[in-house]
Amino acid sequence: MGDLLAVTDFFVLVTASNARQLGTVAEEVEGRLKMSDGRRPRRREGTVDAGWIVLDYGDVVVHAFDAERRAFYSLERLWADAPRVEFVEPAVAVPASSSRPIGT
Repeated sequence: MGDLLAVTDFFVLVTASNARQLGTVAEEVEGRLKMSDGRRPRRREGTVDAGWIVLDYGDVVVHAFDAERRAFYSLERLWADAPRVEFVEPAVAVPASSSRPIGT
């Protein structure tokens, strides 16, 4: 986004299946960034009841929507000229101690 929009480098778009999941997504993003980097959003907009939540971290802006709001706002269409970066979930390392059979 940096070349198209000077205020942020990345938009992260998330679709939640229901209101509870939408709230959980926002809480997880906030909690994990706070725990890993001590980061807090500069601004938080929207609510679970509104069907969307935006977390603005400056260089990254997270847009979490329910399916209806995601289709309505259609940010992919609005920012179609921006390059896409697909999310690849990092592999989770299994501790060596947990790889032993139970009871050994």
